[in-house]
Amino acid sequence: MLKARDELTCQVRDVLNRVGDKWTLSVVNELGAGPRRFNEVRRAVPGISQRMLTRTLRVLERDGLVVRSIYAEVPPRVEYELTPLGRTLLERVSGLIDWAVEHHEDVESARGRYDARHPGDASRDFAE
Repeated sequence: MLKARDELTCQVRDVLNRVGDKWTLSVVNELGAGPRRFNEVRRAVPGISQRMLTRTLRVLERDGLVVRSIYAEVPPRVEYELTPLGRTLLERVSGLIDWAVEHHEDVESARGRYDARHPGDASRDFAE
């Protein structure tokens, strides 16, 4: 029983680590609007570098959440799109994304109050 629970915990952690990284949810959210070219995604996700977007898209493709389509045109056109599995992820996290947008200022205010009461607290390093 304990071994099965530990195995399940590892499986859950593996998937949550993937979707909980710095860029995945932003990229998945952007692709939720439909197929996008690389530079369209890059412009829509503030702060992401070309290298990190490339890495994120490759990992999402490997995990079956994104499909990369290459069109034989001159110049070649490449588009990224959520797979049906990727759409199920977007359905689950869209509420979390909405919550983050709605409450970002509240969280920032709380951080400011905490930091004022605890100057020099090392826990701030984890928030960024």
